[in-house]
Amino acid sequence: MRPCRDFVIPVSDLSRRWLVSIIGIPIVLVLLYSGNWVLGVPLSVLAAMGTQEVYRLAAHTGVDPFRLTGATGAAALVLAGTWQGTFAAFAPWALIVVGTVMLISLILAVMNRGATGGPLGAVSVTMAGCLYCGFSLSFVPLTLMFPTTEGWGETIGTPWLGVAVIALPLATTWIGDAVAFFAGTKWGKQKLAPSISPNKTWLGLWSGLGAAIAVGVVWYVITAPYLVGIPINGFLVAGLLGAVLGISAQVGDLVISVFKREAGVKDTGTIFPGHGGILDRIDSIAFTVPVSYTVITLLTKIQ
Repeated sequence: MRPCRDFVIPVSDLSRRWLVSIIGIPIVLVLLYSGNWVLGVPLSVLAAMGTQEVYRLAAHTGVDPFRLTGATGAAALVLAGTWQGTFAAFAPWALIVVGTVMLISLILAVMNRGATGGPLGAVSVTMAGCLYCGFSLSFVPLTLMFPTTEGWGETIGTPWLGVAVIALPLATTWIGDAVAFFAGTKWGKQKLAPSISPNKTWLGLWSGLGAAIAVGVVWYVITAPYLVGIPINGFLVAGLLGAVLGISAQVGDLVISVFKREAGVKDTGTIFPGHGGILDRIDSIAFTVPVSYTVITLLTKIQ
């Protein structure tokens, strides 16, 4: 999520943001609809690049992680999620990938860093970056497969059912982000966490949370006739889930904000004009997609 500012955004900056969004959203929809390896391969590349951004942030603080090892592990996690399709099948492969990354990192720490080359920080950040990007994004293909694995839906094709499910965390994140950004920019006065992200406001937070709740309810109204069997029954459950995702999005945003604050940078990268780096774009999604998967799984078990 982008920070809520209390000053006017330059028109050129807004233009770049809108242009990237106009181009990017159709691409995202095509990839989500296609699913499988059409989605998994570029998503794994995105995970690897995001992991490298984590490592560049760490470099600003004097920590030098094992970049190739962690980025490769992040990509492997996403590919494993794409390949297996369910968390039960994915989990053993995830353990293998994480264990391999850990083992290689420890060996490299002993062989290349020694006691004085920052081995502890290198191993820790290597694992953190790998898990942050790789494990979180692996839930995208897993969420897309939910209708197939759980037998939801009877009236529209399976690809659209998967897109409908993952639309919940994506829409709550993006719409909540936009509402928080513009409400905080125009009317926000009281700072939320000035020591972490000085441009965020309490009004932006509550506006984004309210938007997330509304998105959850609207999502339920639109998808209920099609996602037959999904354990989100009624406006109250949908609204509460929207609230949980809205809070998760804010937490994800603040996590990257505190990392950037420590590193002393404004954005994690420049790959998306007007938006920053990959982490600037997936910071909230890295939380909302796994959280939505977890909550829906729990609702499935208790219904």
